[in-house]
This record gives sequence, structure tokens and C-alpha cells, in this order.
Amino acid sequence: MACLQNKYCILFASALMSQKPGTSPTLFYKWNALSLIIFLHLIWVLLSYSTSSSSSLSYALLQSGCFGLFHYLAGKFSAAHSVTWTYGVNYGRIADNLPAPESVVTLLKANKINHIRIYNADHGVLRAFKGSGIEVIIGLPNEYLTDISIGEDRAMNWVKENVQAFLPGTRIRGIAVGNEILGGGPLELWEVLLPAVRNVYSSLYRLGLKDTVQVSSPHSEAVFANSFPPSACIFRPDVLPFMRPLLQFFYTIGSPFYINAYPFLAYKNEPEHIDINYALFKHNPGIYDAKTKLHYDNMFEAQVDAAYAALEKVGFTKMEVIVSETGWASRGDPNEAGATVKNARTYNRNLRKLLAKKKGTPFRPKMVVRAYIFALFNENSKPGPTSERNFGLFKPDGSIAYDIGFTGLIPSAASSSLLSFEDIAAQGWLRSSCSLVFMACTVVLLQSLGL
Repeated sequence: MACLQNKYCILFASALMSQKPGTSPTLFYKWNALSLIIFLHLIWVLLSYSTSSSSSLSYALLQSGCFGLFHYLAGKFSAAHSVTWTYGVNYGRIADNLPAPESVVTLLKANKINHIRIYNADHGVLRAFKGSGIEVIIGLPNEYLTDISIGEDRAMNWVKENVQAFLPGTRIRGIAVGNEILGGGPLELWEVLLPAVRNVYSSLYRLGLKDTVQVSSPHSEAVFANSFPPSACIFRPDVLPFMRPLLQFFYTIGSPFYINAYPFLAYKNEPEHIDINYALFKHNPGIYDAKTKLHYDNMFEAQVDAAYAALEKVGFTKMEVIVSETGWASRGDPNEAGATVKNARTYNRNLRKLLAKKKGTPFRPKMVVRAYIFALFNENSKPGPTSERNFGLFKPDGSIAYDIGFTGLIPSAASSSLLSFEDIAAQGWLRSSCSLVFMACTVVLLQSLGL
């Protein structure tokens, strides 16, 4: 059996390494990748069905080596052909009944959510994400801005304690300096936002982290004077003196423009003027922007393009727009139109499908849309109307709030519970699971290679 396996392996390896005349290097590379996948899986199958008891340890070692090699090569191919991420989630924690951060990591990884944003730099959370591979944007809360803006030494201390101390184990990839400062809140914070941003960036620069950790500052729709139609969008005159130098600095350091875009809030405020199907990505007549001659069939993309239009008007045509928050409440007060489980499920399911396409907007078709969904959990301690406490994709116990294709930590009416690796092994599914891993990885690699 071993001789037969060796014979087939050598023949297969020789075949996949031979480039036929006239084959382009790119095509040759792609088919070599596919051949290597099949080759490694063939070895696995042959070894899995071997019945030689005298060399079981050797086969086990070979299987482990084969699987390890496949994992390594898959990582290399994926890195070389990776595509832009599009789907992230905001992990708010204004609640007294949420799962432990370690359980949150399990939940995120099980649902393949690899990008999150948190609103502070909680050390317990950052420790829990160590080694998870999940990329994190941390928040520098509004109440710290004045202090951070005063001197770079204070910014340096904050960055050392809350960023550098957790790298590289925790993949901190951004700092959101403040949240929704311009256009709302006290004018004093408008004035200290740019100095705080500069000091944080300077600290990252001095620590050699400027290429690892990006600096940004999310804005609300309140920074705009008009956003309909999208091409008419402009920044508010009172905001512009603060916004323009901030944008100039972000453009200089290569940071995007972050906007919190909520079709839910627009519909809630004007339900008599907005077609809810337009807000929910459902079939509707849409709107036509006469200036750009573009048609929009959903409000989300219209809001993103409105931000692009406003940036263009002040000279920042190449700045990327990323949606730092968007979501739909599943429950609200009687005067909060549209806040239902059905609408929340529809919005988030359709948004997830849209982002999975990895496409641009009508106005910026080559700029892939990226967004952080608000929010991971319902947060029972948030102030304000009922809707504020009901944006979660998941309930505090870890079960799904409604079904959009995610799996909860515990069973719910719409989803089965997660099975741990130990459970799978105990049930004797380990061998078939490894085969499934091979097949799943094959599909991913084929997609990334364009085959």
C-alpha cells in the first residue's frame, strides 16, 4: 500500500510541475494551485483509508504534516489573492448582561466576522482578542479628547497603554478618535478634535506604528446640510471650517472618511415621505439623480454616495468612504416608525448580501463598499428611546436576535447552537470534518484564484 501511494504521489507531483508549451504563466500558476490542492487531498484520502496497523504512527504523522502543509499553502495563496473585506460589526458594551469577551471571540469566529469596532480600549476585551486574528478598531472616547489635545505626551501615554501594550497579539488596526463630534455636541470638542487626532498620530509615528494602526474619526449625517439627491450633498457651513483641515490631515496620512449612515433613522423621522422598501433594499421604483444621471434602488448606497459628493465638492475626490455604523432597530417606541424584528431582519440580511458582492456604489463603482454593522448585541443600559437598546444582531445570552444566516452561542428558535471542537471529536466526526475542511478551503482558493 505504501509503495502504491508513493508511486501515485510521485507521478502526480511530476505532472503538476510540468508546464506545457504555450501556457501562460498566470494560467499555469492557477492550475498548479488547483493541482496541488487535489494532490494534497489525494494523499489525505489514501492515508485515511490505510489499514496498516504496524505503521499507524507514521501515517498519523504524515497526515498531520499533509494537513499542515495544506494550511500553510492555503494561507500563502489567500494572502496573494486576498480581496478587500467588506463586513464588520460594532461591539458596543453598554449593558450589564453581555457574554464574557472570550465568548464573544468564539461567537465572532464561528460566524466568520473578522473586523470589529469597539468604543473604548477596554483591556479585558483587548486581551480576549489576542491571537484571534480578528482586526479591531478601538475608540478614544469623547471625554478624553480635551486632555489628549493638550499635549503629545498625554497622547503618547494613552497609545502606549492601550495600543502598543497589546500589539502584535491583538490585531489593533485603527483608533477612532471621538465619535460624532462635528455637527453635534459642544463646540469645545469641535475645536479640540484635530489637535487630538494629530497628537495620536504623532505618537503612533514615533512608536513606529503608523503603518499598522490607522487614525480616523467617525461622523454622523449631521455634518451634512443636504443629502438629497446624493449629488447635492454638501457639508454644513458651520461644520466646514473644522471639517476641511481635518480632511486635509486625514488625506495626508491616508485615512478614509468614516460616516455613520442609518436609513432607519431617515425613515423613522419621515415615514410619510420615504418608501420603506427603498430603505430596506426591497423592490421599489428608487430615485433618479438628474445631475449624475444615476439611479438608486436603496437608501444605503445613496447615503454613501452623498458623502462622496460632499467630499468631492471640497476637493477630496480620492478619499474612501467607509460606513462606521449602520443598522436597524428590532424594537422601538410607538412613535419610532419601522422598528420591528421583520424590518431589522430584512435590512441586515439584504445589507449583508450587498456587502458580500464586494462592489462599489453607482457614483464610485470601483470603490468597494465597506461597513460596520451596529450592533453586535442589544445593549440594555443605553439611554434614549427604546430603539437604542435594540440594534443587536444577537441577544445578550448569545442567541441570535433574528435569522440572517448567523449562528448563536446557544440554541434559539431560528438557529442551532454551536458545536465545540471537543464535541465534534467526541462524536467521532473528526475524520470527516478534516475532509470537509479540505473541500471548504478548496472552494475558497478557487474563488480567490478566479477559477
